[in-house]
Amino acid sequence: MSNLPTFDRTRHPDAVRNFISQALSRGNTRFLRDLIVYEDGHYRAVFSPDYFILQPDRDVPSKSQWNTLKKHLKRVDNRVFVFKDYGETDDGFYWLDFGFFVD
Repeated sequence: MSNLPTFDRTRHPDAVRNFISQALSRGNTRFLRDLIVYEDGHYRAVFSPDYFILQPDRDVPSKSQWNTLKKHLKRVDNRVFVFKDYGETDDGFYWLDFGFFVD
C-alpha cells in the first residue's frame, strides 16, 4: 500500500458515514450496514447485496456494476479515492474501501 495517496484524516466519521450512506441508497432505502475507520484515514463501507440489481441469470454483481458504483462515488464527491479491490464478507455483505484526498 505504499503507492497510496495521503488521506484526509480530518473528516468526522459521522460526515463520512452520511456521505457513503447517501451514496449507497436508492430512494428511501439505505444499504450501508457498517463503516470501518482505519488509522491511515481510509474507510471500509460494508453494505447489503440488495444495493445491486442483478440480472436474472446472475447471482453476483458484474465488474461493470462495481465500476459504476465507483464512478458514482466520484461523482458525489470528486475528492474520493476508491480502492481497486472490493469483495464479500463471510456473512454475505459486500465491502468497498475508499478515502478522501487531502485538500
